[in-house]
Amino acid sequence: MTGEGDLLSCWAATRRVPRQRKRGARGGGLRFAFYGRMSTEDYQDRVSSLRWQLDFARELVGGHGRVVAEFFDVGYSRRLPWPSRPQAAALLAAIADSDRGFDAIVVGEYERAFYGDQLVQMMPVFQQHGVQLWLPEVDGPVDLDDPAHLALMRLLGVQSKREVLRARFRVLAAMRAQAKVQGRHLGGRPPYGYRLADAGPHPNRVHAKWGRRLHRLEPHPETAPQVRWMFAQRLAGRSLAGIARELNDNGVPCPSGADRHRNRHRKGDAWTIQSVAAILANPRYTGRQVWNRQRTDRDPTGPDDLFSQSGHDELHRWNPAGEWVISERPAHEALVSEQDFVAVQAIRAARPNEDGTSRTYLLSGLLRCGICRRRMDAHWVHDRPGYRCRHGHSSARSSGAGRLKNLYVREDHALGKIAELRSGLGRGGSTLEDLARHLRSDQLMITTNGISWTIEPAHEQAQETDEAHPQQMRMSFVG
Repeated sequence: MTGEGDLLSCWAATRRVPRQRKRGARGGGLRFAFYGRMSTEDYQDRVSSLRWQLDFARELVGGHGRVVAEFFDVGYSRRLPWPSRPQAAALLAAIADSDRGFDAIVVGEYERAFYGDQLVQMMPVFQQHGVQLWLPEVDGPVDLDDPAHLALMRLLGVQSKREVLRARFRVLAAMRAQAKVQGRHLGGRPPYGYRLADAGPHPNRVHAKWGRRLHRLEPHPETAPQVRWMFAQRLAGRSLAGIARELNDNGVPCPSGADRHRNRHRKGDAWTIQSVAAILANPRYTGRQVWNRQRTDRDPTGPDDLFSQSGHDELHRWNPAGEWVISERPAHEALVSEQDFVAVQAIRAARPNEDGTSRTYLLSGLLRCGICRRRMDAHWVHDRPGYRCRHGHSSARSSGAGRLKNLYVREDHALGKIAELRSGLGRGGSTLEDLARHLRSDQLMITTNGISWTIEPAHEQAQETDEAHPQQMRMSFVG
């Protein structure tokens, strides 16, 4: 027979402890806005990434309130400031609204929301609008007046930077080895003259089970002959403009015209000197895999500030040839031999003057055509520097009827005209070289139609008047 003591013990063992409301709750509790982020859309699952971050956030605020709004960025790096991430920017805008509908912000993980000292720098904004920030790492709201919290935030910032650097180093090291040792195609658009072909299952067994496969380059039956022809023409001494002009006259589609699917951002209407030069300078036509020819720099479009609304531009820049990674063995069929490719690069080299000196243009970038408002090109003619404007015409196209006559200006004539304005520019004691430097530093340009000469602000357009820039200097003379 069970005694009363045993019955009480059994009851106590199965009794649930009433859940107590944690401090800080009021009425229905705090209203939280959740913020999360995932960096890549192609290699991560948005649903699962959002779910685990949101679950962590809800677990943290349980008993204190509930999540009433969600902000989740997809495909944006943590290094970007909040105003440059669409959802983070929307959250910042909501914070400033007195009817925002939430009292605090919660994130599922520090490194998903912040990079480096971003949090420490942004806390004054949150505090200004009376919005708390809750983090799992501190098990509640962040208080930077607490030395322990401040130290932890700085440590997390350092760790987030370290994680990015480690991941970048490992990825680049792996790609370097894959390109050099394996000659693997690492993605991106195939060069003009090639197309992608299947190269078998992915070497990683897990990736292979997912159906991922490798790719290699193979000659395109329609465009590969054009590449071979361009190299042969260049070796025969033909100019880049002549090659481009014949391609256009024969109706050969240019690279962006031949592959519209991958080049929707380009016009695709004609060959240019630059497109021919780019093909003749691409070492992948030798059959070698070449990686790291270019890099992507993120340049700020305005003040490089955490709260700058200007964001960043991604700019592709060429790396020095010494930093290229070239495969140890041929990776695909060559369209030109290595000997011929190197010979073509020598043809591209700039030719010095007969006396061995190099050509210099003192006013390069400082002259503007007074007819079409284009910058004039530096042009060496009759053994002396000069400048010309072709009014948008290119040697890659045949001349048409009614085309404006080229405008030519000799550099010594232009310098003589500029010298007449020395006193007006306040540069009376300067040399001509100093005067050219002053024009660049003052952001001024010389506009001429060959008869009249005007010094104007570099950013001024054709329709602008004197009143548009009253603070700027405008001086004109004829002769």
